[in-house]
Amino acid sequence: MKIGIGSDHGGFELKEYIKEYLEREGIEYVDYGTNSLESVDYPDYGKKLAEGVISKEVDRGIAICGTGIGISIACNKVRGIRAALCGDTYSARMSVEHNNANILALGGRVIGKDLAIEIVSTWLNSEFQGGRHGRRIDKISNIEA
Repeated sequence: MKIGIGSDHGGFELKEYIKEYLEREGIEYVDYGTNSLESVDYPDYGKKLAEGVISKEVDRGIAICGTGIGISIACNKVRGIRAALCGDTYSARMSVEHNNANILALGGRVIGKDLAIEIVSTWLNSEFQGGRHGRRIDKISNIEA
């Protein structure tokens, strides 16, 4: 699995911490930026990441801004993206199992680094269950169309 990861300045430090985790776990990733604490606009990085997921350059993505809210909204504007803002492991697991989330959004200023790693690990190790959940995802896609 190849993971895309992107953030604005508010999520930069957590992005770097998660990249270290991915490296330790031997998980390949593409960093879509930003590359410093200098103020930038989260929609730019959310769009880059979401486009990487849609083009299949990466399998799934992790998006981070200060709260995770703005970048998740930006990612969700790209057709086919299902970005889920998660602050706990249960939501992370359900976002994949029931909602087939292809982007995990996190708040770099509202979540601790250790919890973030637990959430990322849970999310990466969860699988979509299909069945009735697939029907619901199809309905979301129909709304998009």
